Amino acid sequence: MNIESWRLMLPVHLIDVMEGVLMAYKHILVAVDLSPESQILVEKAVSLAKPYNAKISLIHVDVNYSDLYTGLIDVNLGDMQERIADETRNSLKELSASADYPVQETLSGSGDLGQVLVDAIKQYDMDLVVCGHHQDFWSKLMSSARQLINTVHVDMLIVPLRDEE
Repeated sequence: MNIESWRLMLPVHLIDVMEGVLMAYKHILVAVDLSPESQILVEKAVSLAKPYNAKISLIHVDVNYSDLYTGLIDVNLGDMQERIADETRNSLKELSASADYPVQETLSGSGDLGQVLVDAIKQYDMDLVVCGHHQDFWSKLMSSARQLINTVHVDMLIVPLRDEE
């Protein structure tokens, strides 16, 4: 079997590594929860993007509050969601400004985390998702990262985030 036959059998990314060429990502999506640790994720994405002039976009996904309330409580959800949306936009702008690298898009959504990310990935042609994973007790039980692994069909970088002790 010659080398060309082997090349046809190997995944593209393995061939690139074997030839000494590392595949460069073109558009990196950073999923942030707007906690102080979000800065760590942005810095990690910038370090990956700079050598290849890749685009970076930020996304924050909130829960859909109307799904949480079943009518038992009289809550003005419209006002609350509008206030939260404003706070989210402002926090994303601040995070974007502190990135030390141009941020292409600042996106926010609500609902199912995996589906919102999949939609953004398709719409903006993203090829890497960077997200964090807290290593506390509750995160081990209900990990967003685990859900994303089963939903997102592009490369992922999961950055361990240490919680304050």
